[in-house]
Formats: sequence, C-alpha cells, structure tokens
Amino acid sequence: MRITTTRATLVAGFMVGGLALAACSSPASGDSGSAAADLEIGSIDLAAAGCPADIKIQTDWNPEAEHGHLYELVGDGYTIDDSVKSVTGPLMAGDEYTGVDVTILAGGPATGFTQPNAQMYNDDSIFMAYVGTDEAIAHAADLPTVGVFAPLEKDPQMIMWDPETYPDVTGIADLGDAGATIRVFPGGTYIDYFVGAGVLSADQVDSTYDGTPAVFVSEGGTIAQQGFASAEPYIYENEVPEWGKPVDYELINDAGYPKYAAVMSLKPENVDAYADCLTELVPVLQQAELDYFADPAATNELVLELVDAYDTGWVYSQGVADYSVETLASELVGNGPDDTLGDLDPERVQELFDIVVPIYAQQGFEIPTDLAPEDIYTNEFIDESLGF
Repeated sequence: MRITTTRATLVAGFMVGGLALAACSSPASGDSGSAAADLEIGSIDLAAAGCPADIKIQTDWNPEAEHGHLYELVGDGYTIDDSVKSVTGPLMAGDEYTGVDVTILAGGPATGFTQPNAQMYNDDSIFMAYVGTDEAIAHAADLPTVGVFAPLEKDPQMIMWDPETYPDVTGIADLGDAGATIRVFPGGTYIDYFVGAGVLSADQVDSTYDGTPAVFVSEGGTIAQQGFASAEPYIYENEVPEWGKPVDYELINDAGYPKYAAVMSLKPENVDAYADCLTELVPVLQQAELDYFADPAATNELVLELVDAYDTGWVYSQGVADYSVETLASELVGNGPDDTLGDLDPERVQELFDIVVPIYAQQGFEIPTDLAPEDIYTNEFIDESLGF
C-alpha cells in the first residue's frame, strides 16, 4: 500500500532541474504527437491558453482507481514509458482534443518513494503534483506549493480492525479505549494528532508497519492497522486467503483529522505565470472526474494495463479497482459543503492549520510565521457550476 508521510525523506537525490517549464514540449514517454497530429482541437484550446505542450502530473503511487480522474484525460494513441513509469497521450476534454498532451507519472516505487512535492522540485518539467494539505503546510518554507483542485473530499487513509475481536469498537477513539495496538507507517502526522489529543496513547502506536498483511494475520486480529479505505477492506476479505473475512474501519477524516489528500498543486510562481492556462485547465480536471465516475470502465482498463507494464511489484486487480470506485463514490469524493467539485473549504483548511502547526513546531519544521491557510490553496480557477 502507499506510504504517505510528512517526516519521511522527501528529497532523495534532491536536485532542482534546470529545464524551463514552458519549454517542456516533448512527451516523457515517446512521441505521442503523431497520435495528436490528426486530431482537431475542440472547444477548449489549452495550447492557446498558454498551457505547456505536455502537461506533466506527478502522482503519489502506482496507477489505481483513486487516480482515475487523471487517467480519464488520456486519449487514444497514448504511449507508455515503462522505464520512468509514465503514460503520455493527447489531453482530452471528453471526446474533444485540447491541443496539448498530458503525461501522468507514477509515484511510490517509481520515484524511490520521493514525495510528489519534492519530485516537482527535482524536475522543473513537472507542472502539477499531488500534495496533501498537511504536507503543504509542513513544507511551506522549503517546498512551497499551492493547490488548485482537490479530487478527494475525504482522505482515504483509515485505521482498520477485526470486528470479531472488537465487536464494540465503532471508531478510532474506541480502539484507544480498548488499548489496542495500532500498526502504522512511521511519520504520520495524523497519528501525532490522535496521540496529542488523547484519542490514542503513545504506547499503543507501533510504527513498524511495512504495508504487508503478515502481522495483522498472524496476530489474529488483536491489533489494528492503518490502510486505505479504497483498497484494503476488499483485499483482506477477498485476496488474502489467510484472512478472508471483513474488517471494519474509520477514516482519519471522520475521526477529526480534516486533511485534503492528493490536492493538485503547483509551485506558487507557476500559479501566477500560468493563470490563463489554469482558468481553462482546472474545469477540464473537474469534468474529467465527473466523467470518470459516470463510466469508469475504459479508464480502469488503462489503469490495469499500466500496472502490468510498469511491473513495480504492485498488485492491483479488477476486483480492487471496482471496489475502489464504489467506495470512492460512496465515501470519499463529493462536493463538500457546497455544490461544487474540487474546491477547498476555508474553514476546514483553517481547522487543519490549527491542528498541525503546533505539531510541526514541536518537531522542528520551519513554518513561516506569516503563513496563512490561503497561501497553500486557491479556488480561483474552480468552475462553481461543476459538481456531482
């Protein structure tokens, strides 16, 4: 499963590239220009709006249904580069070509687990990257980013447990009361918050989770474990024969940690430099997400094709993809408190600020003293008429 952590090494081999973003016209995975050459530009012309000829987007993990809103953009004639784990194709708005290419870059193993914000600073040709709002706060001084579109209303991260072992547990706070050991990846700020808020005690937290089911299974469900609501509940019940039964879970969002995950973000200077581009592009991103959830089948075929082609050891089945779409649609994506997809709620961002800034200060992060919630995101480019 994915490792999302703020305190992990973000900048493995960190070198700021010397390429100018505007000069990034050649696709990362081969010449898809031949595929786009015969396409007529439709009603949205991203090239005319000043967008890069190849819009490169860094994700946080291997291809999966959570990224379906991005892979929905990729038109026919795409090319796959299995060496850098990317796919490049004509960027489509529905059935219409927008005049530019899109390259979607896998994260996790493909980048040596370098976080997307650091990868964007490693490579100036990357236009956008997934950045959680807590990560944007933590790295506002060294890797500043501004989010322009939030594809997920709730973070898929969760804590799961065996309902047979803990029949009276309905949430993370109950696990705290029960004294259950909770295995997590090291460095999760949400765990620091739960401990600091008294939801969990420090001696309950076991930071040795490695992403595999072995310990959870061997302990017979006596421990709880972090995971992603869009994957593990299906996997443990259907694809881990040693377990083979349901788990219960609570989202960290529902337990009081209001992070926006995987916000599509840019370097601050590029938000200004590419304002005309973003005015046209962000509504395309919104519509692509709506289109994906209306009919995900073809895009999920691409996701599964890419998983096979990249061959990173990531196992992702059709069953997981189908379950993920269902769970995303029912629990994790939506319009938030208004009727619009993809905008960030100022009150919620402020709430997260109030939670994490004291934690980061204690951990020694350099947080600019004048940093405000509106410095890490903008709803300027969101089309308020687009929503579920």
